[in-house]
Order: sequence, then structure tokens, then C-alpha cells
Amino acid sequence: MAARDYGQYNGITRGLELVGERWALLIIRDLLVGPRRYGELAASLARIPSNVLAARLKELQTAGVLRRVPHSRVIVYELTPYGYELDPVVLALGAWGFKSLGSPRQEQVITPDSMTMDLRTAFQPQVAADLPPTGYAARLGAAELLIRVNGPILDVTRGDGEADLAFAAGAGIHQLISGQLGPDHAIATGVVEVLRGRHDLLGRFAKTFHVAA
Repeated sequence: MAARDYGQYNGITRGLELVGERWALLIIRDLLVGPRRYGELAASLARIPSNVLAARLKELQTAGVLRRVPHSRVIVYELTPYGYELDPVVLALGAWGFKSLGSPRQEQVITPDSMTMDLRTAFQPQVAADLPPTGYAARLGAAELLIRVNGPILDVTRGDGEADLAFAAGAGIHQLISGQLGPDHAIATGVVEVLRGRHDLLGRFAKTFHVAA
């Protein structure tokens, strides 16, 4: 059980007692992408003190939200089925937070797992269902992601690879996703750099991934 106790008896209060401590939802966000070793979580959440990460993992494990499992001779953390029930909650919170995201501060970074979840948040399956299958290789800050859209199915993995469009961008990619910046303007102003492939597919990307700001 988490240290925080609000002294009230209802579902929202209990939910906050379980996952409302600082960093807890960001740990869950990264584990929604996939199982992670302790060091991988620490690297992705670069500002989290080691003792806080250890405490949050222990609390979430005690609450039945995640578990420690052996994988290829190492221990990884993964969400339990109960933990995976937070997926729509995290996506909805991401869409809500997107509306007041604002401009990035200099010290803020994009991580592969955070961007993967942002893409899942912004994905429009009903739009993608009417578009041809498309692969994007995106270099977003230090994160390299291979994004494959096949109808209403989205697959995001780390790394580079064959794609119809490869592009690089920083935190300004959120301006494209929010519709604050059109694809042509994004390219013209250098917010997005096309590395290879068809420039016009950036417009398809903007239609496929959209969250109103």
C-alpha cells in the first residue's frame, strides 16, 4: 500500500492511494510500452532518485499493479492484468494533458517510451482505416521509433528501418500533432526535417496522429 492515505472511502480515493504518488504513473506509462529492467526505468525517468524508484516499484508490486519476473537471466518489471487496466486511463490523461502542454522548456526531453505513449494517445484508428498502410521512421529528439500503421492497427517499436517516410523532429512534433502547425509549414520552418521518402506523407502522418490542443 502506498504511503498516502486520504481517509476517504471511494474508488477515486483508492485509485489515488495506489498510483497517485509522484512518479508512479510515469512508471506505469513506461511499462505499458513493455517490460523493463530497473536500469531501463531509471534511464527513462532520468530525474527520479534511486530510492524513490525503488519505493514506487515496491508499492506498485504490493498493490498488485506490477510484478517482478525473470527474463533472459535478468529481472524485469511488468504490469499485471490489473495494472494493464490503467491503459485507457493513462491514454485519456495524456489526451487531457496535451491540451495545456505549451512550449517545451530547454531541459525537457522526449524518451522513446513517452513518445510511444503520445503516439498511442494521438492515434486516430478511424482515420487510418481509410488510408493505405504506411511506415514512418521517426527520429524524435534522442528517440528513434519505427511507426507502422496498417488500417486501424498501430505498431511502434524502437529503432530505424525501412519506411515510406523518415523524418526528424524535436519537441515541436507536438505542434504538428495538435494541428497548430501544418505539415508544409513544419518542413519549411525546420520543425520537421524529412530524411528520406515522400514529403507529402507528413500530411498523412498529421491526419493519422492528432490530438486537439
